[in-house]
Amino acid sequence: MTLKPGRIAPLGASYDGKGVNFTLFSQHAERVELCLFDDFGLEQRFDLPGCHDGIWHGYFSALKPGQRYGYRVHGPWAPEHGHRFNPAKLLVDPCARAVVDDVPDDSRFNGGETAPDLLDNAALAPKSLVIAEDFDWEDDVAPNTPWGKTVIYEAHVRGFTKQHPEIPETLRGTYAALGHPVMVDYLRHLGITALELLPVAHFASEPRLLHLGLSNYWGYNPFALWAIDPRYASGQEGLTPLQEFQQAVKNLHAAGIEVLLDVVFNHTAELEEIGPTLSMRGVDNASYYWLNEQGEYQNWTGCGNTLNLHHPRVMEWMLEALRYWVRVGHVDGFRFDLATVLGRTPDYQRDAPLFAAIRACPLLSKVKLIAEPWDTGPEGYQVGNFPPPFVEWNDRFRDTARRYWLQGEISNGEFARRFAASSDLFQHETRCPHATINLITAHDGFTLCDLVSFNKKHNEANGEDNRDGHDSNYSHNHGKEGLNVSFDVFERRRRSLHGLLTTLLLAQGTPMLLAGDERGNSQYGNNNAYCQDNVLSWLDWQADDKGLVDFTAALIHLRQRIPALTGDRWWQEDDGNVQWLNASGKPLQHEEWTQGAHRLQILLSGRWLITINATDSVSNIVLPDGEWYALPPFAGDDNPILLTVWHGPAHGVCVFQKQS
Repeated sequence: MTLKPGRIAPLGASYDGKGVNFTLFSQHAERVELCLFDDFGLEQRFDLPGCHDGIWHGYFSALKPGQRYGYRVHGPWAPEHGHRFNPAKLLVDPCARAVVDDVPDDSRFNGGETAPDLLDNAALAPKSLVIAEDFDWEDDVAPNTPWGKTVIYEAHVRGFTKQHPEIPETLRGTYAALGHPVMVDYLRHLGITALELLPVAHFASEPRLLHLGLSNYWGYNPFALWAIDPRYASGQEGLTPLQEFQQAVKNLHAAGIEVLLDVVFNHTAELEEIGPTLSMRGVDNASYYWLNEQGEYQNWTGCGNTLNLHHPRVMEWMLEALRYWVRVGHVDGFRFDLATVLGRTPDYQRDAPLFAAIRACPLLSKVKLIAEPWDTGPEGYQVGNFPPPFVEWNDRFRDTARRYWLQGEISNGEFARRFAASSDLFQHETRCPHATINLITAHDGFTLCDLVSFNKKHNEANGEDNRDGHDSNYSHNHGKEGLNVSFDVFERRRRSLHGLLTTLLLAQGTPMLLAGDERGNSQYGNNNAYCQDNVLSWLDWQADDKGLVDFTAALIHLRQRIPALTGDRWWQEDDGNVQWLNASGKPLQHEEWTQGAHRLQILLSGRWLITINATDSVSNIVLPDGEWYALPPFAGDDNPILLTVWHGPAHGVCVFQKQS
């Protein structure tokens, strides 16, 4: 076979129907070997013959999809200058569309510390795979749900369906299960408009976890960010992992449900300097990562390294990866883990070149973009400071809702501020209320059930002596730690759950619900289950709290009827969108905003009234003038309750509609 000079684009390995074009960016490499592997692991090496502006390239007319390959990159070993080239290590293509095999805990992945490690790792290294982009999307149409109508459901591919009794056993925990009619119908019943998946790009488990007999369950440790992870594929004959994912997206789109991907463009699984050499460290360490003057990693992620997205080529690598997922995977948007890294230059800048490039991209500027607005570096907390079209996770909403309902230590004014889309944080430039992603729970932290059942985290199973995970959870066990409680404690917890869910789903902004919260799902007090790929983290579909499911679904469907919530416009004084009333049905007075008891009425669009009694005692709340009927899920459709005074139980909530 002859490797000829190819083209510098597109990035990665691209099959054109006649052969495969290979490209690899390495600004500081002196030589690049393309390594091809047959089904028996036999390796052939070929020097990439072309290089233009740091992009090495070559073309093989004889190759087809299914070819396994990797790279050996030659260059200086000079750690003090950031260079860690080591051709003894087979490297995954940073732009690989697919990767086969996982990363075992083996010393042969060590690239070396003061000197290069010369042990060859090709026999056990994961291999990049050439694939064809030939999925038949037929008439697939993106739902394009307006932000004002969006309700996000955060789920883990495996954990969501692994224990579902109505899913065929061979499909449980896979991409195929996501698009199964049982799951599609369930999401539609709830009223979910967007399914947000924890990372599905190819990732590795940290050596530390493998030593403990654990694994990285969440997937926030990637090394091939263009490649779908095959561990969630069912292995159905005739379907590749990517095609199975594409079919799931197609099925969800047909039901009007968008698919969002949680992506990790802040660090890689190569970890700190002594971590495994898998891809970018050996391809061009000094270009891909932020380094200090001594050539050491800037650890602004808490994971050992930080990707340098300010480098023009690395930025383009990320942008092309996102475009690939949209173009080939038909995904509808992304949630960016530790997104402050995206704006680092190295200081965080709202006008960073990466943000400008996204705004200028005809494809990426049209999809949903969600930032987790912090990292662990200097000035890393940037809530409210991302530019459009980004929206942001709002931990201020999360903590305020928890403290208001479970701790009793937040004023009515602060609660109202968060309920009204946190305008103090997000109402600037052209941003709309949807810019705040309102959440009370997420994959990281307590589930909603555990939030009202445990005062302390219980992470012993993680092997870190319960040192990991958040300590400031603002949780409340209502008198007894754990799940086995009296009926009285159970009822008090249920009322708190109702108050929290009502706050989440009827507040202005974009609500995000953690999968399983609507079912009373528990992780038994573990608030950092990142390494628990087992029944601790998988949703228990047998322990069904149907009442809570119906309660949640009714709230979501009610939300879609209220113009003040779906209109996606900032509430203004006297615009008819909102009125804040006290327990007497009168406008809140100054002292009630700042020092008053947690009794509150919120009138939305003049017709829908939320009554809140977040105190420890039963309270009578006088409704405003008019005929007010309690609505589902607080009263039956066929038997609405007409009231003038609501007898609010301790930590109770209700919603009424005014008859016209």
